Amino acid sequence: MFPEPPLKRNLSADLRSSLVVFLVALPLCLGIALASGAPAFSGIIAGIIGGIVVGLLSGSRISVSGPAAGLTVVVLDSIKSLGTLEAFLLAVVMSGILQVLFGILKAGRLANYFPTSVIKGMLASIGLILIFKQLPHALGYDFDYAGDESFFENEGHNTFTDILYAFKEPAFLAVLISSTSLLLMILWDNFAGKIHRSLMLIPGALMAVALGTIVNAIAIANFPEAALIGDHLVKLPTDLLKGGFLEMMKFPDFDEILNPAVYQIAIMIAVIASIESLLSIEASDKIDSDNQTTPPNRELIAQGTGNILSGLLGGIPVTAVIVRSSANLMAGAKSRYSAVLHGILLIVSVVFIPRLLNLIPLAALAAVLLSVGYKLTKPSVFKEVILKGPNQYIPFAVTVVAILFSDLLVGISIGFATGLLFILKSNLKKAVVMVNDGSNFLIQLKHNVSFINKSVLRENFAKIPDGSYLIIDGTSAIFIDTDIIETIENFCKSAPSRYIEVEIKRSESSIHPFFRKQHQP
Repeated sequence: MFPEPPLKRNLSADLRSSLVVFLVALPLCLGIALASGAPAFSGIIAGIIGGIVVGLLSGSRISVSGPAAGLTVVVLDSIKSLGTLEAFLLAVVMSGILQVLFGILKAGRLANYFPTSVIKGMLASIGLILIFKQLPHALGYDFDYAGDESFFENEGHNTFTDILYAFKEPAFLAVLISSTSLLLMILWDNFAGKIHRSLMLIPGALMAVALGTIVNAIAIANFPEAALIGDHLVKLPTDLLKGGFLEMMKFPDFDEILNPAVYQIAIMIAVIASIESLLSIEASDKIDSDNQTTPPNRELIAQGTGNILSGLLGGIPVTAVIVRSSANLMAGAKSRYSAVLHGILLIVSVVFIPRLLNLIPLAALAAVLLSVGYKLTKPSVFKEVILKGPNQYIPFAVTVVAILFSDLLVGISIGFATGLLFILKSNLKKAVVMVNDGSNFLIQLKHNVSFINKSVLRENFAKIPDGSYLIIDGTSAIFIDTDIIETIENFCKSAPSRYIEVEIKRSESSIHPFFRKQHQP
């Protein structure tokens, strides 16, 4: 756990970054909820809980939680199978309780086993997904919801067909808004501070969204046939202005407490949400220039508490989300209070200014996400990994491709399996080493030598010519599998028939009994 920076000292930077995260999170909360078969308000509730509650409890400086695209299909199928949203909300509460238990039982240590190459591949793939998924919105083609990360979509569409459809009939005003918004963000980030220091307090993303909204408002007033309306705009529920807050909220159906299906779904959500959260905080730590390390068990407890409250108040499940976390870091967040402030902004937006926010074109928000996507997947990221050799860039590339053509969890699983294969391959080479000088041979067993190294050891034994002298040194090994010892013993028995003299090097400090030299009094 790391010390929390003072709130007052970082308030301006955290407020600035929270505005950017708010702009990114708003359409994602709405889109993910609707794609999950839940009311839009359930997505907003999850976003608020993820920001304020999880933000306060989490040990991460930059991580931001909320509804996750990776759970969309699970939520949709679960609501259908249980029959009501209220029964599903009970499953969300139960999943949160399980996550808290995971944290108490120290299950967060699983985060330590994700290969770095796979985590970097996940970040790069998220960047590419943002670019590919937001290009259609930037061109005015809003067939898919804003937060989708899956390759396959409804009605036979996929990530690349959406881009093709978008380029066939681009909306002129959408292209104008997205391109000018991108240009404004670039200019703002590079030159605003040089014009006046106070301008640095205003996020370029906020200025870009404001510009896009004003341009579209002018078009609605003067050129309605070219303006962006309907599905091309943010769609916040406006019933809250009429005092319909309680009417819109849903609550868990505790009559379903004995339904076995509720517990099955709760376990599934708890496992998936925990894995996604651990992956996200690991990825967030990787891109954090301050090299902070998030306590994983504390994160599971924070996420579990968030899901308990989200389910109780009618929200869909929450996880740590790398898109929002990346936007938070790149906007200059200094502490976890940026996430908390973005949650407060979500409350303010739905209660006081939903009609104003409903004027924001998705093309302007697409420009913000395109900027985040580029920063996650700029060419230097690929160059850095390639320079580290095939053991790094192959699992990295496999992870990127797998996530692009499936979804986050499937892609990570494929990338993890690939990374594991390279780790095993590296271990095969390094655990058993053979060198020779003429007819004198030395076989060293290093670190951990398991049964998977048996074939390499046998191959080395087979390479030793008849009449040679062999030293087998296992004194520096930490672990040696029984299969390895049996292989050595069998070779020692057969060696005389090939006129090979074998010496077993032993040491009093050796960990394994086979290579330990007995102390002579």
